[in-house]
Amino acid sequence: MRQIFSSVAALMLVLGPMTVAPQVAHAAAPVIVVGTQSAACPDPQFSKIQEAVDHASPGTVIRICPGTYPEQVSITIALSLQGQNGVVIEPSHVGVNTMSTFSGAPLAAIILVKDTTDVDIQGVIVDGANNDITACGPDFIGILYQNASGEVKRVAVRNIKLSTTLNGCQSGNAILVQSGSAGMSVVDVEDSSIHDYQKNGITGNEIGTKVRIENNVVTGVGPTTGAAQNGIQIGFGADGSISRNTVANHIWSPCVSLESCENIATDILVFESDGVSVEQNVAGFSQTGIDIVANRARVAQNQVFDTLTFDGIKLAGNDNAATDNSITHSDRAGVFIDGNNNNVRRNRINEAAFGVLKVAGSTGNIIFFNNFSNATVIVQDPAGQGSKASPYR
Repeated sequence: MRQIFSSVAALMLVLGPMTVAPQVAHAAAPVIVVGTQSAACPDPQFSKIQEAVDHASPGTVIRICPGTYPEQVSITIALSLQGQNGVVIEPSHVGVNTMSTFSGAPLAAIILVKDTTDVDIQGVIVDGANNDITACGPDFIGILYQNASGEVKRVAVRNIKLSTTLNGCQSGNAILVQSGSAGMSVVDVEDSSIHDYQKNGITGNEIGTKVRIENNVVTGVGPTTGAAQNGIQIGFGADGSISRNTVANHIWSPCVSLESCENIATDILVFESDGVSVEQNVAGFSQTGIDIVANRARVAQNQVFDTLTFDGIKLAGNDNAATDNSITHSDRAGVFIDGNNNNVRRNRINEAAFGVLKVAGSTGNIIFFNNFSNATVIVQDPAGQGSKASPYR
């Protein structure tokens, strides 16, 4: 034992006294409270959300007390909006506050996040019922990220639509993420309730945009003669994933036969965006459950049901994979293929006019190990057909 102590002492003489790295204290994020003075909201600093945003420093947490806030909110610095139960952001008038990064058209967003990063929005209801927009323009948006990044979590977005006399306008996106001018937008949208919108539920568009859309419930208005709706859309060069969502109720009423359909309504649409994954979603009551107009998509382990007039899953592109999906009751095909080198395997298809429709002239497609029940025709090659999807841009 003495020998060990002697060795340690000798080592300490060589190395000198040992030092312990000091603990670094991390300062808590500054907090601003918004609301009206009450027992549920002691000591609010501001009565309006926008006032709090204007006085916030980067990294601030803005806690919002229960109540209705009749205002639009614009955010251009990193911060967090955290609502308590019962927070409703419902402006009595929604005016133009930005322009589209693609077209330059005027946009009117209830919450606008622009040219910044790390903006998180949680626990609020965004309601457009009193938007006061009286024409097709400006385009009406619930939550809009432009060249901006962050997270939208546990929100509800509703009534992002115009009056019934304007229901044909291609307006009314509940949540839109877009990039432009070489900017980037990286946004997660999760655990949220999206319903009563006019055109799209959740949309990620343009090169530079990457969205992760997960665990949301997205519900269209049902049969409508207005805008052909899409529940979730990734398009025009955007990247991302769509997983574990429940999406339903997208029907364009004029589309009642293959010949009569100029456009269709879809639950999930990937349009001109390659490499997107669509996995473990439930999609029902639409004219196409999952519509891929792109290449290299992975469509796996989804449950698709009740697709009227058209197809459960459509692959219009090359090198896509549709595997291990359950597809029930499709008026036309369980899976429709218009392209080359697509892989359709291990899908369970029950009650469809055609199990798989593959456009004549498509080559290199693999259709193998699928399980067909109550399909009038298992596999058939029809004439070609262009896309009838109606994406928002």
